[in-house]
Amino acid sequence: MSEKRKQKVLVVDDEQDIIDILTYNLEKEGYEVETANNGLLAVKKAVSFFPDVILLDIMMPQQDGVETCRQLREIPELQHTFIIFLTARSEEYSEVAAFDVGADDYINKPIKPRALLSRIAALFRRETKKEQDSTRIQVRDLIIDRSSYTVIQSGKTVILPKKEFELLYFLAKSPNTVFGRDELLQNIWGSDVFVLARTVDVHIRKVREKIGDDYITTVKGVGYKFDLN
Repeated sequence: MSEKRKQKVLVVDDEQDIIDILTYNLEKEGYEVETANNGLLAVKKAVSFFPDVILLDIMMPQQDGVETCRQLREIPELQHTFIIFLTARSEEYSEVAAFDVGADDYINKPIKPRALLSRIAALFRRETKKEQDSTRIQVRDLIIDRSSYTVIQSGKTVILPKKEFELLYFLAKSPNTVFGRDELLQNIWGSDVFVLARTVDVHIRKVREKIGDDYITTVKGVGYKFDLN
């Protein structure tokens, strides 16, 4: 790996054999790995380890993965950490819950290590491309700075988790253009991640709660647009 430092991965699962096999494959690929076997320990380790990626099981003792993810996303230093859920559960509501609390990806068990490594690499590639396209957008009292992932409204900083920020930025850089849910899913979450269309609606609602309803307009039956009017 050609990075100045090793990229860090926190593996969180209550099954030791899964931890062992993922740790082996990640370290072999050049990642620095830390582990936790429950959600409470995962939060504690994350704030000291500052991982680039967290692989997070859903069903765990003491605290499940969904609540753990919610807590991790409230930590400013971890706002841009990739969180990938690993789970044996295939119910739609589990997947919706995972993305609602800020997951970047959702992979069903049994885990195929090579496929998982490819998904992680794809997340880093997309992030690098976005960083190369960094720019600053200002509309009325709203400043959206892609280079620093910050939103400032009327002089005050607005905290947006990573996916909410990317959704706002994507819409704002093409004002008055209507994007359907599928197009937003493709551009924000990527083609290699399966996400339900409802996830877009949830993220739009959360962005509106933070910056108001004046910027993102719903075009009934079509999708959303960033409105300059």
